[in-house]
Amino acid sequence: MTGLQGEPQQRRKSTPKRPRIEPQVRPAEARICDFRDVCKPLTAEMVMAEANRCINCLDAPCVEACPLHNDIPKWLDLAARGEFLAAAEVSQATSNIPEICGRICPNGQLCEEACFLEIKHQPVAIRAIELFINEAYIRERGLTAPVVPFKTGKTVAVIGSGPAGLTCADELARRGHSVTVLEARSQPGGLLINGIPSFKLEKWVVERRLRYLQELGVEFLSDVRVGRDVTLYELETVCFDAVFIACGAQKSKRPELPGIELKGIHDPLPFLIHNSGGDRSRAERHNAKDDLTGKTITVFGGGDTAIDGARTAVRLDADRVICVYRRDEENMPGSSREVQAAKEEGVEFQFCTQPLRFLGDHQGYVKAVECIRTKLGATDAQGRRLPVPVAKSNFVLPTDYVILAFGFGVDPVQDNHGGLFLTPQGRYAIDDRNRTNHRNVWAGGDAVRRARVVASAVNDGRKAALAIHEYLTGLRNSEGRDFGTVVASKIK
Repeated sequence: MTGLQGEPQQRRKSTPKRPRIEPQVRPAEARICDFRDVCKPLTAEMVMAEANRCINCLDAPCVEACPLHNDIPKWLDLAARGEFLAAAEVSQATSNIPEICGRICPNGQLCEEACFLEIKHQPVAIRAIELFINEAYIRERGLTAPVVPFKTGKTVAVIGSGPAGLTCADELARRGHSVTVLEARSQPGGLLINGIPSFKLEKWVVERRLRYLQELGVEFLSDVRVGRDVTLYELETVCFDAVFIACGAQKSKRPELPGIELKGIHDPLPFLIHNSGGDRSRAERHNAKDDLTGKTITVFGGGDTAIDGARTAVRLDADRVICVYRRDEENMPGSSREVQAAKEEGVEFQFCTQPLRFLGDHQGYVKAVECIRTKLGATDAQGRRLPVPVAKSNFVLPTDYVILAFGFGVDPVQDNHGGLFLTPQGRYAIDDRNRTNHRNVWAGGDAVRRARVVASAVNDGRKAALAIHEYLTGLRNSEGRDFGTVVASKIK
């Protein structure tokens, strides 16, 4: 090993047949006692050995599969040589929050799923290596904001402080624009702070990135809801030269089922925000709002949010946690590794099952759910097999507490004047540069796309920031372009 800043070694020989090296996971009986990261980081030796498994594909399918098109082969090659700082610099060239992507990008999907080794061997542990090299860089050189050479005098409002919003703010502030980030909740960070449990992403990691942006000159205003405290019309016509909407998709979907209004039936985000536990142990969880001791918790849904809710309930001392999903395990949209982790922590799964109605007691609290078994039938428009109820398979599942994680929709910012175009799915309609039908308003992240992937949100933030910068500085001729027509064509 050459160390963090050693001289490059001669070209390495790949060892694809060597077993994949992954971060060690803390034992389930230990990790359910706190909200700290469940994984132990790789060592330098482990990173070099694992990066050495890359076979340097000519077509690099991992790069194509990454929404940011990170130059993964290049930084894997550098990491294999022990050139961790140089590897991190390559990673940071295309990603504004690589230390966060390295923690929460979906494991086993995107770049790793596309890895050529997946055909005969296990894919390279790209995410774990990305995390290691960037944390090594921060330890060695710090997370210091660059000096902005000059100020343009232009102002930009960013609505939402999740990955897309933070990335856009970073890119625009680096280019000399004055950026103000508006966050509806009491803490900036979007779902990175207000949704993802600390056992997947500890809060100090996001807070460190927020401090960096403040040093860069980005201003954060919390508890500001567009439509309540300020209108979009005011933002785009009076207060700022440009606006980027990155409000995410946080409106929980609720099926029309009998008893859905009973007390004890909760949406997932409020539950996760109240009970994420921060970075504290059980004894230090002063802000946990829900006492689940001895209770049976039923979570409906098959995505990562459902698994997050179930694993959080385990850490809140629930007696029994059941995750109910209407398809089989193979067709769950959530990460298979997250499902396995949940099983290790004691979460039970009821597959091919869906709710019919919720049953309550005389005080109006949920006490049971009537469910029905399903089987997989024909495929839908997205190519997924539809669940079909099995006749006379009804059964009652007793429960004390229900979390509904059926997915999320966009809750658009109130816009009483201009009428931003929306797609039939309720997301913002944008052109190929993330511009809406308003000349100085852009949008990105979960507000415009169905895929809830952090790298996709970062890509939107980068792409929109470049378009906004060119608009503000006149670097791109946009005269005569009818943006309303362009965007309208995208939603037909």
